[in-house]
Amino acid sequence: MKKYFSAVIEREDDMFVALCPELDIASQGDSIEQAKANLTEAVELFMETADSTEIAGRMHSELYLTSLEVSVG
Repeated sequence: MKKYFSAVIEREDDMFVALCPELDIASQGDSIEQAKANLTEAVELFMETADSTEIAGRMHSELYLTSLEVSVG
């Protein structure tokens, strides 16, 4: 069975950090592709090893991504 999760990837110094906000799981890599692949592996490992109670406790099922307009200065 396939499940789809979000990935937020940002540069931190010379690395890329990837976060799955639905499960609050993070990973990193030397490139965007590597960070995404490492995050995929981390989420798959979590889903394989965690019990259903832990998964349900961490799961954020409604996630909204939007932009903000902020006055600066």
